[in-house]
Amino acid sequence: MPLTPTGLIEQAMQDPVNAALLSRLPGLGLRQGFLTAGCLFQATWNRLSDKPPGWGVKDYDVFYFDDTDLSWEAEDIVIQRVQKAVADLGVSVEVKNQARVHLWYEQRFKSPYPRLGSARDGIDRYLIACTRVGIDLADGTLYAPDGLDDLAAGILRMNPLLPMRELFLKKAADYQARWPWLRIVQPEAATRASSSTL
Repeated sequence: MPLTPTGLIEQAMQDPVNAALLSRLPGLGLRQGFLTAGCLFQATWNRLSDKPPGWGVKDYDVFYFDDTDLSWEAEDIVIQRVQKAVADLGVSVEVKNQARVHLWYEQRFKSPYPRLGSARDGIDRYLIACTRVGIDLADGTLYAPDGLDDLAAGILRMNPLLPMRELFLKKAADYQARWPWLRIVQPEAATRASSSTL
C-alpha cells in the first residue's frame, strides 16, 4: 500500500516524543509552527527496517516564521519558551525562526540563501527532496510538497531548490549508513533524467 499523509503521521506518532510535542507545542502560539524533518520521515524508514519509531533521531526540529523582529534575542525568547515546555522529554529540540535563516546561512554553509517568506519555504529547502515534510502545529495536517512515494521507497534525490551536491551527498551517505537499503540518486543522473524529458 502507498504511504499516505495519514499513514506517515500515524507512524511518526508511534514515537512518544513526537506525540508529546504535538500535544504541547500548539499551545505556545508559534507563528506558522511546524514539527518537521527527521523525527517524522525517519519513523517511516524505521518501520520498514523493523526498528523503533524514534531510533536514530538525533533531534526534533521545530520551525516557525516571525518577521516582526529578526533579532537573535527575539528568537532566543521563543527557543527558551519551547525548551521550558519540553525539558522533561530529555531530547534535543531545535527551534528555528525561518524568517532569520538568510542572516546566518551563508556564513555557516558558504552559500547564499534567499530571504524566506514562510515556514514552508524553509521546509522546501531541505537538501534531500523526499525529506521535505512537516506537520502544521495549527491544524495537524501534513505538508509534503514532493509527495511520499520517494520517502516510502527510500529514494534520496537532491532538492533542485538547494543544489548543493557535496552537502547532499554527505547527508545522504549519513542516512544510508543508518538505513543501508536507502538508494541515493546521484545528482548528475537526476539532471540528465530531467533534461531528457524536456
